[in-house]
Amino acid sequence: MSGIVLDGRRIIAYERLGQLCAYTGKDETYLSALWMELIPDADLMTDFMYYLDHHSFCNKTVCRGYSLTDLYFYKIRRYDVKRDAGKNNADCNKEALVLDTFMMMADMKKDPDKYINKLNDAMGQGMDLY
Repeated sequence: MSGIVLDGRRIIAYERLGQLCAYTGKDETYLSALWMELIPDADLMTDFMYYLDHHSFCNKTVCRGYSLTDLYFYKIRRYDVKRDAGKNNADCNKEALVLDTFMMMADMKKDPDKYINKLNDAMGQGMDLY
């Protein structure tokens, strides 16, 4: 018997990530890139597994005071501005925004200053927000 131990939760998480990517129209390259970010980051993986189970963020992962929820709302606000709707409509693919939020957090942990400037600027809206 070999000493190989598999984490069944990670296998399920990968399968569910694949389902989410298919549902949201994300390609195999995106799936692989996000998975490669989740694997070495225990907190981000924990958050992802929590999201899969509860369809909400547990916010274990924090970078310079910003949680996944903060980044998700930033993504939603940016979506609203791009659509010039002022609110997100039924056609807003929130699952895609969730995946993008996990990717953004992974990127932010590598280069926080790049994202902090955007987030501090009225959550990325600029002065036209007021």
